[in-house]
Amino acid sequence: MNALKLITTLSLMALLGGCATMDQLSRVGDAPKLTAIADPTAQPGYTPVNMPMPAVVPASYQPNSLFSTDARGFFKDQRAHKVGDILTVIVTIDDSAQISNATSRKRTSGNDASIGTSLGSLFGTKVPGVDVSPSGGVSTAGTMSDGGTGSVNRNEKLTTNVAVVVTQTLPNGNLVIEGHQEVRVNFEIRDLVVQGIVRPEDIQSDNTILSEKIAEARISYGGRGQITDVQQPRYGQQIADAILPF
Repeated sequence: MNALKLITTLSLMALLGGCATMDQLSRVGDAPKLTAIADPTAQPGYTPVNMPMPAVVPASYQPNSLFSTDARGFFKDQRAHKVGDILTVIVTIDDSAQISNATSRKRTSGNDASIGTSLGSLFGTKVPGVDVSPSGGVSTAGTMSDGGTGSVNRNEKLTTNVAVVVTQTLPNGNLVIEGHQEVRVNFEIRDLVVQGIVRPEDIQSDNTILSEKIAEARISYGGRGQITDVQQPRYGQQIADAILPF
């Protein structure tokens, strides 16, 4: 049964690898295509954010007033606050982590027993009928040691700006945002994706927000094209890495 699963998996991987190869051959000499602009809420797999929210308090008006109690200012607020509005996310990621662990364990034991004292007093220098010296002894010894080291040294830095679109307004007024940015230079595309939830109060007066203010932030920065294809291992190597037990 396991052999059948292995053969089936290899066949599927070979088929997928062949499709990828044909797709790559069809793009020889052509620059990678940019992704078409589309409504993110209409894309396959899109799921609206659903979180516990406080009760919605309806807006009320004071007597002899033209403005509601939920108004942000006397003049119209130009910051994003409804579905379809655009704001700019200032992405600033500067993370570093350094961890080092070392363990060492060692144990040594030894035992030495001599039978010459008791047998020598009875038989002298030899035990009758047995070619054994009474002065002989029995000794045991054992040594065990174990050691391990591990370290992590990571440094990530990303600074850029990207415009995002408000795709959903939550009951408590928070905004769900999503934005994609693609830049093609020669035959390589750099793709930046930003998703998350922001508070309208954190949006600055110039309609920008820092990435550190985004809750449930999903920031992806990658690329595709000829350079990325060369940097990726071939599908045969990926299959071998997945199935080889050593």
